[in-house]
Amino acid sequence: MFDYGKRTYIMGILNVTPDSFSDGGDFKNIDKAIEHAKEMVKQGADIIDLGGESTRPGHKFVDSNEEMKRVLPVVERLKKEVKVPVSVDTYKADVAQKALELGADMINDVWGLRKDKNMASVIAKHDAYVCIMHNQDGTEYDIDIMDSIKEFLKESIKIGLEAGIDKKKIVLDPGVGFGKTFEQNLEVLRRLDELNDLGYPILLGTSRKSVIGNVLNVEPKERLEGTIATTVLGVKDGVDIVRVHDVYENLQAAKMADAIYRR
Repeated sequence: MFDYGKRTYIMGILNVTPDSFSDGGDFKNIDKAIEHAKEMVKQGADIIDLGGESTRPGHKFVDSNEEMKRVLPVVERLKKEVKVPVSVDTYKADVAQKALELGADMINDVWGLRKDKNMASVIAKHDAYVCIMHNQDGTEYDIDIMDSIKEFLKESIKIGLEAGIDKKKIVLDPGVGFGKTFEQNLEVLRRLDELNDLGYPILLGTSRKSVIGNVLNVEPKERLEGTIATTVLGVKDGVDIVRVHDVYENLQAAKMADAIYRR
């Protein structure tokens, strides 16, 4: 699906939620969701990441049935109407199971295969791709934060491999904005290159997040320039995929950064 190292891939965010921090409610209607996905593909998205439950701080829990009602009809249509791979952003194995049965290509698990013990085996059974993200409750770290993130990811990789997930289908995400303070998020961004030690492709998800809002003092939809800055710095540090709301602008920035850093 991806030929890592030659260029940066763009993952376009498609939230079919009423309460996501940036675009909650914008694409609850299935026709609007499909139209937006098609627009992102037209702008250059390499993969669409579909989410049915907001994971913003203080988000409202959504049960599996409600999440499936939001997500599955969109997966079904996306697989018929767009030509790029479809990722589903969920940490629930039953949601992942149904989405993969409908043809989803990847599961983006914000709890790194830890929240639902059945997730890894579901992904393995369908021979799907997985993005394993670092996450934790609270912001206390007993050891250096990057060492802690790497240890978490190593353990999650082990869980995935032991369940039978193909090593070549694993992507890692340091989890900017999850279980981290503002300063900790900046430190993770400053030290992204250390994740290359793990030997897996890296996904960076910073788009419109609070770490940018806190620096620039702007609302979520005014954080494009800050997001682009993190995209370029991510490419410099070896990131392979950037997960973004604004596909065209971040693609242009990534292309320029690729020309400089991936020659």
